[in-house]
Amino acid sequence: MNIRTFFKFVELPTKVASMLPLLLGTLYALYRFEDFYILRFVLMLVSLLSFDMATTAINNYYDFKKAAKTHGYGYETHNPIVRFKLKEPTVVALIVILLLLAAGGGIALVFQTGLLVFLLGGLSFLIGILYSFGPIPISRMPLGELFSGLFMGFVIIFISAYIHSDQAVVALLLKGEWISLHINFLEVLYLFWFSVPAILGIAGIMLANNICDIEDDIDNRRYTLPVYIGRENALLLWKLLYYVSFADLIVLVLLGVHPLLVLLLLLTLIPLRRNIARFYQEQHKGTTFILAVKNFVLMSAARILVLGIAVIWVTLR
Repeated sequence: MNIRTFFKFVELPTKVASMLPLLLGTLYALYRFEDFYILRFVLMLVSLLSFDMATTAINNYYDFKKAAKTHGYGYETHNPIVRFKLKEPTVVALIVILLLLAAGGGIALVFQTGLLVFLLGGLSFLIGILYSFGPIPISRMPLGELFSGLFMGFVIIFISAYIHSDQAVVALLLKGEWISLHINFLEVLYLFWFSVPAILGIAGIMLANNICDIEDDIDNRRYTLPVYIGRENALLLWKLLYYVSFADLIVLVLLGVHPLLVLLLLLTLIPLRRNIARFYQEQHKGTTFILAVKNFVLMSAARILVLGIAVIWVTLR
């Protein structure tokens, strides 16, 4: 397996769904707590990227093994194991290596930060595996959008901010046989509100993917949310996710969590509305699914740019 095939197999461009929340959480910590630990950031980057690639690889492998329909776009073209004629032992070995890298980086990060990262990271690992594997994977149920949005949109941002906060948000302490948990409720609430656009944007990617795959999913007995609620309702929900995200940004400005500069993000509504209109016209995995990814990248990259400017401004004051 060469590098190009590896990137296709793990669907590297889709890793923006985890890398952008990592950057958002890091910038949130820089802006709100004015602190940054480079080693902790690198360890989380390695662990997160490796695990994200591993879950994609597991999902492709599981689809390859369980596919009831072995023809059409969803199998012959989309599944890289079939497309690139990958050997099964190579695929399994790669998945194991990626999981070991993810676990190693995560354990090292726990030693740098504390027990809470171990618990949240372990839960994320479990959900990530169950998302693609098991008797009934989460990805084959109408819960994929909820779990992917919460864990990739909120938990990643929470951990990536928490590791730089010196326990200003949550403190989980182990002393003898006692475990004490201290939660700064307001800070956790602010972090959740801050994460809402990422939660909804990632859910939008998963929802768009499932809308494009309705027919193939029915054939392969994948009972996703669009299969349950129908294409029209799924499209309406997909559109609403973005408008709720912008409403949340305005609330964050009013609360003082975001700088006023964030209001410039309203300008992204112009290309975003254009992408929504185009996806409404055609839902196709090969041509229009990418619009959901572009919407998420557009909103997240704009927030990162604004927060980066705010961090520089605060630093230079």
